[in-house]
Amino acid sequence: MALRALTASYKVSRHQGLIKLPAAYLAGSRTFASGEQQDVVVVGGGPGGYVAAIKAAQLGMKVTCVEGRGKLGGTCLNVGCIPSKALLQSSYLYEESKHRLQKHGVIVDGTISIDMGKMMEQKTKAVNGLTSGIEGLFKKNKVTYVKGWGKLKSGTEVDVDLLEGGTTTLSAKNIIIATGSEVMPLPGIEIDEQRIVSSTGALELKEVPKKLIVIGGGYIGLEMGSVWSRLGSQVTVVEFLDTIVPTMDGEIRKAFQRSLTKQGFKFKLNTKVTSAAVEGDTVKLTVEPAKGGQPETLEANVVLVSAGRRPLTQGLDLEKAGVELDKRGRIKVDEHFKTSVDSVFAIGDVIPGPMLAHKAEEDGIACVELLAGKAGHVNYNTVPSIVYTHPEVASVGLTEEQVKAGGTKYKVGKFSMMANSRARTVDDAEGMVKFIADASSDKILGAHIMGASAGELIQEAVITMEYGGSTEDLARTCHGHPTLSEAVKEAAMATYSKPIHM
Repeated sequence: MALRALTASYKVSRHQGLIKLPAAYLAGSRTFASGEQQDVVVVGGGPGGYVAAIKAAQLGMKVTCVEGRGKLGGTCLNVGCIPSKALLQSSYLYEESKHRLQKHGVIVDGTISIDMGKMMEQKTKAVNGLTSGIEGLFKKNKVTYVKGWGKLKSGTEVDVDLLEGGTTTLSAKNIIIATGSEVMPLPGIEIDEQRIVSSTGALELKEVPKKLIVIGGGYIGLEMGSVWSRLGSQVTVVEFLDTIVPTMDGEIRKAFQRSLTKQGFKFKLNTKVTSAAVEGDTVKLTVEPAKGGQPETLEANVVLVSAGRRPLTQGLDLEKAGVELDKRGRIKVDEHFKTSVDSVFAIGDVIPGPMLAHKAEEDGIACVELLAGKAGHVNYNTVPSIVYTHPEVASVGLTEEQVKAGGTKYKVGKFSMMANSRARTVDDAEGMVKFIADASSDKILGAHIMGASAGELIQEAVITMEYGGSTEDLARTCHGHPTLSEAVKEAAMATYSKPIHM
């Protein structure tokens, strides 16, 4: 089948273009034959799929992983989490050198400038190193890797349109669907990846736009907005709802928005985008109040569409195989990740739950452990969420609003990063740590952190919650000094008793 036909059948976004590959489409030391029945065929090589494949092989199964991108790692590694963090780091270093080094006595002579080519080269180097690393893990664990687009022929067969040309059919005792998600389109907005871009296009801009409009106030848009804001763009966030990152704890969210505003972000909340038109090097965006009203026109050099993602299930022929979807296009599964077809399972972004790479990985491990007769599980109450802006914001469990709405009696403890000695010495003391605990048992119900390294610090709360711990358990655990983690200890102390340094 022609590559164009393959792309059309799978409805792949333009930016996911197929990659020219060498003749060999297999990676791994297991000899492959299309007629040899596998214990598991995994369709999709992203965080959920490749982890499931490796774990299944480690448990003694014959495994084949089918991936149509031509590179393993999925959206996260190739055009999502990893390249965005590389650019966040590069832009942070630029901003630090331009605005903050002098106060530390570090004098940089001459003009500090940006080399976009070098910056993109560094990003690509990180991505390529990690993708090749996964192929190495496939070889080590004897996972067969087929480069092509898979679709279900039946509950035990997967047809693959090979990227090198031709087709093959894989037979399996069990099939795991792990195809991830794709950018949610907006009516009236056509993404060209030049002036109107998705998050993928925002990772590949050749120059810093003078004005950038981000449609959507979620974590992806705010992270990419941060990259280009640090490099010099005037960033405006247009959000349909009355708040950014609506899943975030309200107190933390307000502090977060204030911080971004100080950094130069502008916000237009309760605002609906109705159309976009490219005129030369300008995009004219028509917006109006979410509840209706007088339209207005906003102008920018680049518009980033970041209004969410949807499960990538089209083109898999799921219905033909008898696999049921819900109204949102997600695959229906039971507590063992089993679909409506006994031999077909699904994990990650294609099933209900947060669309996060680490959640997909946990799904993948639990799914194959259950297939192997083991006790695999995922505690979705302890899946952390992280926004990699500066300051970072991280959370796990319930927000204060959710606890209050549930009627549970609770208590709150907070500690300002301004009172943390390490944060003060490194001159990065914006933010706070907040715990919400059951009023009678002291069991942690939620934890929320805004500040430097919040994504690392939240893991203390994750582990404590995973084992049903209390804020006193955490507070009575010795923390090294001086460390940022002491703020977590102090917030825990503030919840069950009183902090020392506030």
